[in-house]
Amino acid sequence: MRVLGIESSCDETAVAVYDDIGGLLSHRLYSQVAMHQPYGGVVPELASRDHVRRLLPLVREALADAQSTPESIDGLAYTAGPGLIGALLVGAGFATALSVAWDKPALGIHHLEGHLLAPLLEPNPPAFPFLALLVSGGHTQLVDVAALGEYRILGETLDDAAGEAFDKTAKLLGLPYPGGAALAALAENGRSGQFVFPRPMLDRPGLDFSFSGLKTAALVALRGRDLPPSVRADVARGFEDAVVETLAEKCRRALGVTGHRRLVIAGGVGANRRLRARLTTVVCDLNAEVFFPRPEFCTDNGAMIALAGCMRLGKGMCGSLNMGARANWELGAIGV
Repeated sequence: MRVLGIESSCDETAVAVYDDIGGLLSHRLYSQVAMHQPYGGVVPELASRDHVRRLLPLVREALADAQSTPESIDGLAYTAGPGLIGALLVGAGFATALSVAWDKPALGIHHLEGHLLAPLLEPNPPAFPFLALLVSGGHTQLVDVAALGEYRILGETLDDAAGEAFDKTAKLLGLPYPGGAALAALAENGRSGQFVFPRPMLDRPGLDFSFSGLKTAALVALRGRDLPPSVRADVARGFEDAVVETLAEKCRRALGVTGHRRLVIAGGVGANRRLRARLTTVVCDLNAEVFFPRPEFCTDNGAMIALAGCMRLGKGMCGSLNMGARANWELGAIGV
């Protein structure tokens, strides 16, 4: 089965072709970062309009890269939510129109399911079941993944997501959008221990997260202080250390609770170098394994949507002409 995947949930327009035998045949992505940078964040209307401009050229390029024709495509998969509703509707409408023109099924995919399955794109994919840490700008969740479509939320953030806290703290440090990656780069020059921030909710049982207070602690530490480059780097390092240790300890607890021996990391923050190193140490201590997608598949991409679509269509799930897009969509409610 060969599936064309379309991702347009936020500020990346992405298209990929995935084959259940040949694997990932092509993937193309256009980032809108430069367009949104002057505004310090994503402008939804601009994002939607740019998806309209980019989708058709990217589909043509992805098909050419995959040496595929519309006749060789067995189905289409598109991100149906969660995300910016205007951006989602562009992708959903485009995919539905193609499904009519090509006489192929089109299937809406949960954006977070795509992220959870992204490590399956790697040469050494994890087998079901596994524990997943889904950590991004909009979500921080620990998920018990029993099989495709069988997801149980074990813990999640009560306020800001980890990636959101990264971005907001980066803004406090005067770093450009997108802030998370810029803060991690600045932290490389920082000294550990110069600023020690709280490890939220590690002093109580459970698997939930909270990062709003950590962001406030950074604000208090910066208030009234001169900020030469060395101090800014030390603050970035202290903040990153706090987030990494919090995520790592919660993963340790969740592995103990579930008994899983496979840990999957998904989402944009999963590309963080220190988080990867710390989680590798955690799983080694527990005689477990950790699986990371390559950095380009941590952030939004079409490959993960094409893969999820291929897996679902392969199980007999069929799309319909009832185009679906949801700004909010609970992961545990999607089923198979």
